[in-house]
Amino acid sequence: MPNDNWTPDQPLVSIKDVRKSFGSLEVLKGVSLDVMKGEVICIIGPSGSGKSTLIRCINALNDIQAGSITVEGQEVHTEKLDKLELRKKVGMVFQQYNLFPHKTALENVMMAPIKVLRKSKAEAEQTARALIKKVRLDGKEGAYPGELSGGQQQRVAIARSLAMNPDVMLFDEVTAALDPETVKEVLVTIKDLAQEGMTCILVTHEMGFAREIADHIYFTDRGVIVEHGPPATFFDNAQDPRTKEFLSQIL
Repeated sequence: MPNDNWTPDQPLVSIKDVRKSFGSLEVLKGVSLDVMKGEVICIIGPSGSGKSTLIRCINALNDIQAGSITVEGQEVHTEKLDKLELRKKVGMVFQQYNLFPHKTALENVMMAPIKVLRKSKAEAEQTARALIKKVRLDGKEGAYPGELSGGQQQRVAIARSLAMNPDVMLFDEVTAALDPETVKEVLVTIKDLAQEGMTCILVTHEMGFAREIADHIYFTDRGVIVEHGPPATFFDNAQDPRTKEFLSQIL
């Protein structure tokens, strides 16, 4: 998977003219964007504008009909792709936490390093404990998902994704299913990661958070990128009528 020609001065993720259809419905209509190492990108837009589809294409959960997506110089949509190798590099956290209900928080975080990375149980446990602490859940290692709030479960899911030591993290509306009081604790966790230099691509409807955390914001509507820019320019000086209308409805 590592492409020996890739260097950090090139985009870590490069999306070029990507088109994606489900049957006759074209969901992505020629989307292009680059994400540099250490950058935090927020993708915003109305429901059904293709945001989640786009990030699911990055780790090959969705195929594409045209265009190209590379991660560290490696083409994602090719028959030669080793999806397991790709998903070691590209962590993903979904709206639903998808934790194993019969395993504790610690066991959930330990599983992939043991099974996929072939780490020893002791090493996996040491890493998992450190990550649970990192997502501010010390003392919850032995709790089962059913004993945790939605926000706590989502932070375990983030720790589980980080246990694979990815180079980029994808977050797909990770606060959408949460109670308002638990949203903040998840956003704080993501902010910590971003400040430590993790490359992050977030689909989010939390505009205040996007303004605070993002290096660059992309607004999608009906399968195209309508407008993009750094947060200050984007929020305070949007140019496109569609962007202005969208922001007026949510800000």
